[in-house]
Amino acid sequence: MRIIRDYQYISDADKGAAVAIGNFDGVHRGHQSVIDLARGKAVDLGCPLGILTFEPHPREYFAPNAPSFRLMNAEARAHRLEKLGVERLYELNFNAALSSLTATEFAKDVIVGGFGLKHVVIGSDFFFGKNRGGTADMLVEMGAEMGFGVTIAPLVADDLGEFSSTNIRNALTAGEPEHAARMLGHWHRIEGKVVGGDQRGRDLGYPTANLAIDGLHPPKFGVYAVLVDVLEGPHKGHYHGAASIGLRPTFGGEFPNLEVFIFDFSGDIYGADISVALVGFQRPELKFDSLEALITQIDEDCIESKKILAAAT
Repeated sequence: MRIIRDYQYISDADKGAAVAIGNFDGVHRGHQSVIDLARGKAVDLGCPLGILTFEPHPREYFAPNAPSFRLMNAEARAHRLEKLGVERLYELNFNAALSSLTATEFAKDVIVGGFGLKHVVIGSDFFFGKNRGGTADMLVEMGAEMGFGVTIAPLVADDLGEFSSTNIRNALTAGEPEHAARMLGHWHRIEGKVVGGDQRGRDLGYPTANLAIDGLHPPKFGVYAVLVDVLEGPHKGHYHGAASIGLRPTFGGEFPNLEVFIFDFSGDIYGADISVALVGFQRPELKFDSLEALITQIDEDCIESKKILAAAT
């Protein structure tokens, strides 16, 4: 998959795709349905399948101090889209210049003049251009005038409700990763580089790999059964584990993070990119009066995690 970040300087080889447009936070089943429609158009037109999205998320750009809400960072989104067969990821820098384009200017300068797109697929609730002035129906009219096709995808839901990033956040906040997975079509994953910790886990006999969760919507704090993918290096592979997300109240932590103990693993993965999938929530964070009590609880957590993962995988 090729990633293109500028619509003004682009090779001819990267033009002319059929794309799905949106933020694709989580790449949930609703997003996947939009991508599948774009895939069908790409096959019909004999052109690459693409995604047109924005980084940072426009919501982050306009409200940088608001609480973190993203389900995945840009790298995790790119990994998921590549797995879905996307060939061109048009990841535009969302800045003052781009946000000032009117709906008509966006269609003319970006869709046609910049990327030369053959077809675009959007959701029925799609808005674009300055002050969200463009609607899905307006883009259909612009496509007819400017020479590109437009498909409006219906919203996707099941008996329990609509597949949306908001509903997925609500499920994660409630400590219900299984319900989040139902809407995502895959386990919710937190990805990033392993960062140095305070080494307490090693002293307790449970060395952990630590990930920052800055900028991401925090799941319910507590202990989870997890699947772990080490994405690079000599230990690249798939593993099972138990993870704790939160503030580490026993040790007075100030900033939330994710700590994962990988079962039956020995090796140095500091600095490596890993992906941690939340499979089952086990218990909330607790503060322990002694290290012995904490170790006893970790022993029990790992046993429970193994049971959950055996049933789920």
